[in-house]
Amino acid sequence: MGTLHHLITEAGRQGALDFGIVRAEVEAAAAYMADEEGGLSFLYSGWCQTALPHRKLPDADGWQVESERMTLIVEPGMRPGSAGKPVSIGVPYGSRARLILIFLQSEAIKSRSREVELGGSLTAWLARLGIPLGGTSMASVRNQAERLSLCRLTFRVRSDGATGLLNQSIVDTALFLDEPDGPPGKRKQFTERVTLSVGFFEQLQKHPVPLEEAAIKAVSNNSMALDVYAWLAYRLHVLRGDKLVPWRALMAQFGAGFGRLDNFRARFLPNLHLALSVYPEAKVDVGDQGVMLHPSPPPVAPAAKVRMLAR
Repeated sequence: MGTLHHLITEAGRQGALDFGIVRAEVEAAAAYMADEEGGLSFLYSGWCQTALPHRKLPDADGWQVESERMTLIVEPGMRPGSAGKPVSIGVPYGSRARLILIFLQSEAIKSRSREVELGGSLTAWLARLGIPLGGTSMASVRNQAERLSLCRLTFRVRSDGATGLLNQSIVDTALFLDEPDGPPGKRKQFTERVTLSVGFFEQLQKHPVPLEEAAIKAVSNNSMALDVYAWLAYRLHVLRGDKLVPWRALMAQFGAGFGRLDNFRARFLPNLHLALSVYPEAKVDVGDQGVMLHPSPPPVAPAAKVRMLAR
C-alpha cells in the first residue's frame, strides 16, 4: 500500500491533510479505500496508450495523439442538417466520453456480446459512480454518446519495425431516441443501444485491460487522471525493468493541445498524483528528465480477472 494510503489508515483524512498532502489526493484515496463493491471494468489496451481531447474542439476538427507505440486519429461524425447538408457534431471529449467508453467495453467483455444497452444500464452505472443524472450533466452524457457513436477511429500500432492499422467506427449500429423538444434536425438525441463494430470488439477481446471501478469512481470527473490511471494499469505490470518516460513523450500522449512543456508539466503532475492515489501498488518516481516507471503489481489481481472472464 502506498505511503498516502498508510497515512490515511493510521491518521485518517485530517491527519493526511495535516501532513501537507493535497486535499484532492486525500479525498480520492479515501474514497477509493472506502469502496467495498469491488467492481471491475475493462478497457481496450489501445485506449490505455492514447486519449480523447480533454476539452471541446471545433466541430469540424479531427484529433490526433501519439504514444510510444501507437497513434490515434479520431474523425468527427456527421448528422443530417436542416439545410439539406450534413453537419459535423465534433469528436468526443472530456470525462463523460471516457466513462461511456469504459462502460461500453466493460459490458461487452462481461456479456461477451457486441450489443450494449446505453439507456437504463448506463444511467445506473453512472449513478453508482456518483455522477449526477439530471440537467446539464445528463445532457453532456447524451451529447458524448452521440459523438462516440458517429465518430471514426484510426489506431496505428508500431511494433518490430512494422505498422498495423485498425480503421473503423466504435459501433456498427445505434438506436437514437429523439427528444420531442424541437423541429426535426434540431432535436436532442440519446443513444439508447449500440452494437460495437466487429473489428473493435475483436481487439477488445484480445487485449482487455482490467481496471478497478472504485478507482474510476474516485477520479470520475477528471479526464486526465482517468487517462493516466488507465495507462499505468496497462504499463506497469508488464515492465521487466525500470523505464524512463521523458517529458516530451508524456506531453505527446497526454498533453496534445499544450504549447509549452512547462504548462503541460504543471497540469500533468497533479493528475499523476491523483491517479497514484487510486493505484496503491503503483511504483512511480518523478524527476527532471521525466517519469520513471518501476515494475508494479497490476491494480486488479490476475485471479480476479480470470474469475470475471470465466463467468
